[in-house]
Amino acid sequence: MPDLPVSPEQPVRKVSAGSFTPGHSTPGMVRSEAVVLDDMWSGVVHTEPGATSGWHHHGEHDTIAYVVRGVFRVETADGVVQGDPGDFVHVPARTVHRESNPAQETAEVVLVRRGTGPVVVNVDRT
Repeated sequence: MPDLPVSPEQPVRKVSAGSFTPGHSTPGMVRSEAVVLDDMWSGVVHTEPGATSGWHHHGEHDTIAYVVRGVFRVETADGVVQGDPGDFVHVPARTVHRESNPAQETAEVVLVRRGTGPVVVNVDRT
């Protein structure tokens, strides 16, 4: 077995589902934070059946979403992308969008964002 470097400054840690903290809010969705580092944010979002979020973007953060259950629909000026259970969806930094869940069950989506600055910027869009 190869020698592995030891990094006592950053031990392995676990964040249990019951210990997530409230994340930044956007109308229509509930975000919870798991692990937050200087250049990365991770957590989950739950969107109720039939709900549509407000328009927002994630500043300089690229977002990778993994759909656990329900439907993760992302609407932008360029159209709509729908993620179903097992799908990954990439939302590039600064992309103004809104999310919806047209399914009959609550959507659960795992999120990882990479970047710096504000994680959520809510915007008005007409």
